[in-house]
Amino acid sequence: MKTEDKTFATMILAAGKGTRMKSDLVKVLHPVAGRPMLDYVLSLAEQMGSSRIAVIIGHQAELVEARYANRGLTFVYQREQLGTGHAVLQAAEAFKGYRGTILILCGDVPLLKATTIRELMDSHRASGAAVTVLTTLLEDPFGYGRIVKDAEGNVLGIVEHRDATEEQRKIREINTGIYCAENPFLFEAVGEIGNDNAQKEYYFTDIFAIARRKGVRTASVVAPDPGEVMGINSQEDLVRATRIVQQRLTEKLKDSR
Repeated sequence: MKTEDKTFATMILAAGKGTRMKSDLVKVLHPVAGRPMLDYVLSLAEQMGSSRIAVIIGHQAELVEARYANRGLTFVYQREQLGTGHAVLQAAEAFKGYRGTILILCGDVPLLKATTIRELMDSHRASGAAVTVLTTLLEDPFGYGRIVKDAEGNVLGIVEHRDATEEQRKIREINTGIYCAENPFLFEAVGEIGNDNAQKEYYFTDIFAIARRKGVRTASVVAPDPGEVMGINSQEDLVRATRIVQQRLTEKLKDSR
């Protein structure tokens, strides 16, 4: 099923090595229920009717590109992994001249449903926001970026756990790493991101503070199921994700009878 509204483009972040996977294989090619996890993310973007798809690759880039050479994708190389903001900036040339909505997905989040992304995009466009983040609520948000809002619920910024104050660490609403953003605002703002933080990386999340400074609207949408936006970071996560995919397939078979 494709979205009924305007066309959009998609950027998939897939450059990370995945050190915690304890494997020589690049993270996004690890199988979930027999398919590389990146397959699920690509299929979602295609199912949603994305007009173009750019994949940001880095570690074992040649392997990833070879695996999807006949898929009609644009591959963008991130030679150095200097953060998510740096990764997005590498795609500026690939989207040169493009005006409209860009959906930003993560290559290691294979369990996302089309209904959730449709809600994100519909809400993003209805709000008139320049950038919208998909969030979720966790009982234990340790390690995740916190969503900082004003009294009206507008997103003021996203603070990484290691940079957060004690008060900010009490916030349960966290960043999933999935966004909608309007271009040309997207690449103009990303070009202003600095690396003044504990990791000395260029955080894409800084785009929210930049947006507020520019006086443009920011927004958020809560994914009701935290499991759906789970990133795969370990072999244990792979096992969990495989179990969920198999469960979904079983339910689908039951519903079709």
